[in-house]
Amino acid sequence: MIVCMPVYDHVDMLDVCGPFEMFDWAGLEVDVVAADTTLLRFRSKGFRFEPTATFDSARQCDVLWVPGGDPAVLARMIYGPDQTYLEFLRRQASGARYVCSVCEGAMLLAGAGLLDGYQATTHWAFLNCFAERFPKVITAPGQPRFVLDRNRLTGGGISSGLDEALKLIELLLGTPAAEAVQRNTQYYPDPPVNAPPGVPPATCPMPGA
Repeated sequence: MIVCMPVYDHVDMLDVCGPFEMFDWAGLEVDVVAADTTLLRFRSKGFRFEPTATFDSARQCDVLWVPGGDPAVLARMIYGPDQTYLEFLRRQASGARYVCSVCEGAMLLAGAGLLDGYQATTHWAFLNCFAERFPKVITAPGQPRFVLDRNRLTGGGISSGLDEALKLIELLLGTPAAEAVQRNTQYYPDPPVNAPPGVPPATCPMPGA
């Protein structure tokens, strides 16, 4: 069972590393792939990492997992002349059992046309981007941690990817397997604070075409 994470410069660290940890505990193979294998930077300052394969050499995945990242970088991949990333998403999605995103990764799936006609969610600050930029995407009400619509699984902001990853493990391997990962990673959230939900801005904060 292969999970493919297509990454890029200034990708969100937790969108990649949190789910990677969950998938590894579940015994899934995770391929971290990019346009080339040069060192990339997480959006968090000070951390660099190396992809394991290129888009050209990547294996066909069972699960496509698209992380979020810097909005300006996302805009370049969606609206810029180099469509390599979106083309890779379309190619992999055509043979994948599940197509997933976490946080603003939903913008990349939407930009590739892979959420048209599906209900989806994303980081609360980007929810209005669906109606404004990608009107064929059905915005899930509220701010759910994740949304499953047929074989599309989309997550909310950043830490939501942990819940979403457990849901994916449950879909692929069953509830006992997901519970084992939860137990082994000791994932029983109990934050010391309880902030109210964020209020989406009136317009999409991602740069346009």
